[in-house]
Amino acid sequence: MGCISPDGKPTESGRKMLAALQKGMRSPEDIVREAGLPLFRVRSGLRDIVGAGLAEQKGESYDITTKGLELL
Repeated sequence: MGCISPDGKPTESGRKMLAALQKGMRSPEDIVREAGLPLFRVRSGLRDIVGAGLAEQKGESYDITTKGLELL
């Protein structure tokens, strides 16, 4: 199950991850604790979310984009 649906909107797990990013969680491990998702799902979900332009990677950290905020 991906974090982005075919219509480009975040799925339930994608919304949880975006909400964690909005709260200031930046690392995959922080997102795991906040969103309650397994690390493997967060890592693959971050790839999906970044690819869809809803977040951006900055080194080992992630930030939500304006587009991500709009879809949250």
